[in-house]
Amino acid sequence: MSHLSKIITFASMLGLVLNSGCATLPENVDRPVSNAYTATDTSNTLWGKVRLDERLAHPGKSGFFLLENGLDAFVARALLAEGAERSIDLQYYLYHNDLTGKLMTYQLLKAADRGVRVRLLVDDMGLAGRDLGGSVLDSHPNIEVRIFNPFSRNTGRLSQFVTRLGSVTRRMHNKSFTVDNQATILGGRNIGNEYFEADPDIAFADLDVLLIGPVVNDVSASFDAYWNSEVVYPLNILIARPPTPDEIQEKTRELQEFISRQYDGEYHKALRNSDLANKIRQQQVEMLWGEAEAIFDNPEKIISARDQSELHLTEQFKPYWEGIEKEIIILSPYFVPGKEGMASLVKLQESGVKVRILTNSLASTDVGVVHAGYARYRKDLLQAGIELYELNKKVSREERKEKKGKEGSSKASLHAKTFVFDRKWVFIGSLNLDPRSVYENTEIGVVITSPEIACYMAEKFDENIARSAFRLELQISEDGRRNLLWHGYENGEERVYTVDPYTGFWRRLGLGFMGLLPIESQL
Repeated sequence: MSHLSKIITFASMLGLVLNSGCATLPENVDRPVSNAYTATDTSNTLWGKVRLDERLAHPGKSGFFLLENGLDAFVARALLAEGAERSIDLQYYLYHNDLTGKLMTYQLLKAADRGVRVRLLVDDMGLAGRDLGGSVLDSHPNIEVRIFNPFSRNTGRLSQFVTRLGSVTRRMHNKSFTVDNQATILGGRNIGNEYFEADPDIAFADLDVLLIGPVVNDVSASFDAYWNSEVVYPLNILIARPPTPDEIQEKTRELQEFISRQYDGEYHKALRNSDLANKIRQQQVEMLWGEAEAIFDNPEKIISARDQSELHLTEQFKPYWEGIEKEIIILSPYFVPGKEGMASLVKLQESGVKVRILTNSLASTDVGVVHAGYARYRKDLLQAGIELYELNKKVSREERKEKKGKEGSSKASLHAKTFVFDRKWVFIGSLNLDPRSVYENTEIGVVITSPEIACYMAEKFDENIARSAFRLELQISEDGRRNLLWHGYENGEERVYTVDPYTGFWRRLGLGFMGLLPIESQL
């Protein structure tokens, strides 16, 4: 999301129309169809037999376990991979080649060496210059790598953002990790250090959920639809040549040497001592059970007209939204409601529904242009009676320098995409409430029917919001001008700000300038 928004903004400001004749893709004719193993076929695997008594006691229901911190989220994925016996299916928008990316790749290779079939589906947004590494992984007989909506390899990417604006800018934002069609992880995390508490300078506040039971089959069906879609290309037909045996050997050796250096490192120690690792050792992992529905965009959404709503996740989401009676809590790091979203939120508020929204502040966001799109709606949201909060985290240049290399994060940013309805239902997934998620990108998530989880999340919001976020207030002066106030805490003391907290004049000026650009549909 962040890289794409910045590049789209640049391309839109550039305003050029260039010749795109050289930006061609190979004919996508050699794309063998494959599908997930059925849950029946994998019922005798480790993950098929886990918690069998609980499964039998909850027929037709799915089990849930929230992964609330990055360490637990990585531990869960690593454990699923280590126990895989038949298949691992991964679908991600970003898959970084950093510490956690390499640790994950190593887990995939170990599984493949055991005979596990690995299907890795990645959006092409973050893969510039990485075809060799991907093709080395793809060269393993049990691993196949496919790329969603790829860029042409015979011309520069930046020019394609201009020449193919509106097509190459539509991306796969989905995030799922499924093993043996028996267990899956959905949520907001990509594969990268900032999502798993491995980066000392930045940490994303995010949320995933581990699922077992019938809902996993729906996630696998979604993966198959993308894997076999015409907008997905096998990596091996995109690249100019396959890797040589020497290149495969060299890349494999580099990875093994890197992994061997990590065993006694700080991050490995943190993983071993994570909350989830300790609960597993003490046999205290408890799953909750209830109804769950996986909802997702059709992959053909990106090559279809934007008004073909039958392809959109939001159509599956609509019954839950329209069924809200008392309260909705929205966590969306990138929040640009647009005219339709504004009308829907105001309608809820006017009907007596309590609407509360948490998003990033200007200081905490990693995408300033999206914040500019959101900022133009703040006053109208508040005037309608909607409660609006922005993450309270100081990320000044001085603080980043002060904390550089020290324990703790010098930048925190909200990244979770979660909605709580009437303290009965919870949505967890990749969907932001912005035009890009609704109309441009593809997304996935799960709606869980569980008053226990919904109440837990709502109560946690109630308990922490005052200290973790700024509460925005609309102040109307005698001459009718509408001014914003931010109520929050700094160093434990209550503060009221009259401008975006922890930001300088030039950053706020830039925000105002970006807010004038006619690019809301791309945010």
